[in-house]
Amino acid sequence: MSLDTPIAQPATAAAAPVRPAPGLSRLAQDLLPVLYQHRLVATSQLHALFTPHARRPVYLRQQLARLRADGLVDATTRRTTRRGRAELLWYITAHGADAVAHDPTIPRRGYRISPQTAASQLQEHTLTVVETGVAFIDWSRRLGHECSPLDWEPEVAHRIRDGETRGVDDAFMIPDAVLRYTHTTNDGRRRMLSFFIEVDRATMQTTRLAAKLSAYARYQSYVPHAGGRGRRSTREAWRDHYPAFPRLLIVLTGASDRVLANRVQDLRALAAADPRVSQLTAGVTTLQLLQDKGPFAPIMTPLSGDTAPTDVFLAPTGGSRA
Repeated sequence: MSLDTPIAQPATAAAAPVRPAPGLSRLAQDLLPVLYQHRLVATSQLHALFTPHARRPVYLRQQLARLRADGLVDATTRRTTRRGRAELLWYITAHGADAVAHDPTIPRRGYRISPQTAASQLQEHTLTVVETGVAFIDWSRRLGHECSPLDWEPEVAHRIRDGETRGVDDAFMIPDAVLRYTHTTNDGRRRMLSFFIEVDRATMQTTRLAAKLSAYARYQSYVPHAGGRGRRSTREAWRDHYPAFPRLLIVLTGASDRVLANRVQDLRALAAADPRVSQLTAGVTTLQLLQDKGPFAPIMTPLSGDTAPTDVFLAPTGGSRA
């Protein structure tokens, strides 16, 4: 197995699994940690994740209703409609989160969604991040790879104390998600990949995008103090979490093809203006291309250098994927 960026396992992963909650089906038990981790998920997205072979999510809805009746989850209505219909968005309650927190295999989330946040204008961004994860899972099934509903984690904070901090926002690099994916070749070789996912719904100002790209570049080179009289380590901070620095995938949506194409050019211009950003292994695509053609089709425009489309490996043209 090639360890490009392997999935880090919690130290307690070998502990005995938590006993299933009495009376809950296997599907209901699987839904709880996903809602805990991803905060807000549409019924259609849960259908794609858990019951993709069912024509209609009848059984899924039954299990969600059971969880809701037990006070473990709740739902709100999507602010925008799909095909003229209002859609339910599901989130875990405090009671449900407490139940999930007893599972030693689930990473702890300090953030808990409230009914007010679930109904707020943050809905679409949260759902787009989930939709990106759903696309990876869909293609992993088609291609015989591995990616599960818990293989991406939203908003993982990475601290940066490099002397350039001007406020709280500059003290952390926070991707929209960290996604882990196991790629398998036809001859059975397995390669474990990690990605920083950044979603842009064409609502973010280019100056803010530039600041986010700069944060990724700062984190890539950030070496923390080792402690004691200002001594510095010789090891970058990211190496404590990733054997290789994750590739950065910027996923665009929310506008016409022309607007998104212009957005790609803007992002490349921002990268060219900052020598540190040009050192990132990063690419830009659209959510539509990711869904329609998959991550291992030539859907990515590199953030720097050659504009020739490539896949999520983001290897230079003619380069090796090893």
